[in-house]
Amino acid sequence: MIKSINKKYIILLAVVAFLVCLDQATKTYIHTTFQLHETRPVIADYFNISYVRNEGAAFGFLNQASFRHVFFLIVPVIAMITILFMLYGVKDDDRLQILSLSSIFGGALGNYIDRLKLGFVVDFLDFHWKNGYHFPSFNVADMAIVGGVSLLILIIVKETMDERAMAKS
Repeated sequence: MIKSINKKYIILLAVVAFLVCLDQATKTYIHTTFQLHETRPVIADYFNISYVRNEGAAFGFLNQASFRHVFFLIVPVIAMITILFMLYGVKDDDRLQILSLSSIFGGALGNYIDRLKLGFVVDFLDFHWKNGYHFPSFNVADMAIVGGVSLLILIIVKETMDERAMAKS
């Protein structure tokens, strides 16, 4: 008899499917309707949609490294496997931690699909301050990774504070 699928894996599948679909749809739209480096202002002086190809990691890290192709084919797979192992140890009712790990997994998979399909990641969200500083362009997958990691950090900090409070009492 097959055991029923654990609820946390159903959440993982739902979150990952939603994020990958949204990520790939937005990237496909940008890749097929914008010229490379084309920019369209959305909020003057603050936010543009700009088609950028990122061959490196976050914010262009390792953009020029000779080993980047092998690195970006292996590391995301290791990260996703690690997330699955971490998720195995998470309690079924710890929805915030399940959500955070699922978001990281979904974001990693979304960018991995780009690397496999295109050889680079499509970035397009361009926040900036007037004609000065431009934050590095990013995409939906990047937001999912940053959001998931941020939530995971908050969970860890809260658990640490709770443990310290319990130890004092």
